[in-house]
Amino acid sequence: MTPEAALADAFEQQRPRLLAVAHRVLGSRADAEDAVQEAWLRLSRQDPASIENVAGWLTTVVGRICIDTLRSRSSRAEVSAVDLPELVVTEDVDTPEDTAVLADSVGLAMLVVLGSLRPDERLAFVLHDMFAVPFAEIGQILDRSGDAVKMMASRARRKVQDVPPPTRDRRHKQEQRKVVDAFLAAARDGDFDALLRVLDPDVTWQRYTATGMTVGTGSDAIVAAVRRGQGTRVLARRVSVNGEPGILAWGPTGRPLSVMACVVDGGRLVGIVSIVDPARLARMSLPEPPADD
Repeated sequence: MTPEAALADAFEQQRPRLLAVAHRVLGSRADAEDAVQEAWLRLSRQDPASIENVAGWLTTVVGRICIDTLRSRSSRAEVSAVDLPELVVTEDVDTPEDTAVLADSVGLAMLVVLGSLRPDERLAFVLHDMFAVPFAEIGQILDRSGDAVKMMASRARRKVQDVPPPTRDRRHKQEQRKVVDAFLAAARDGDFDALLRVLDPDVTWQRYTATGMTVGTGSDAIVAAVRRGQGTRVLARRVSVNGEPGILAWGPTGRPLSVMACVVDGGRLVGIVSIVDPARLARMSLPEPPADD
């Protein structure tokens, strides 16, 4: 095997790990694939004899590409360019195929919180806490000392320590489904007392519209939105959003109107991320409305 072929083989062995790192740092599978492909292009231009540790070299390169991507996002002035977590929306069923697809997704709550971190904090937390990369190595990527990186990861850890993990236990998922179904039933029937019982009083609501993102706290805004929607011909069903029960709504013509990703904790909805931007919805792969409704 030639040195070049050995280098290519080493890259292929590292590709799954690099994709996992980039996906969790960037929150987008497509962006992660671009970052890993760029790392391969840079690797292919290197002299194989100049690289002692291929895994470490690739981690450094992918990390720096991810940081550049995050900083580019942060520098955008447009409100509408807010970093939206990547959402995988499927039918909410428990099948081997569904499990395989969602095993690679990142929990919604974690994506939302990661999106609130500074680029360097996000990279430091993901590399150290999720992939056990030493602080000294992360420092080389960020051009910081190991102690400085340790402080970044610590700040990030405090922000994410209360995030519930993605649901993998079927019994827990069934409990979450009951909460989402109760919300749907209360909204459909106009039972606002039942709606308040299923909503945490301090529920957070992020709405991604055509003009940007709004963030609200408290159940009153959600109840008010449900009141405004009474009497409209909207079909809403439970779906799976990044492995968690969520809601997809269609209009009378079958056009998707909104995707709601729900974070459930303690038997109540504690967080909602809703997408109502037609352009974003058009780019998403979404289930079709039921044919019998």
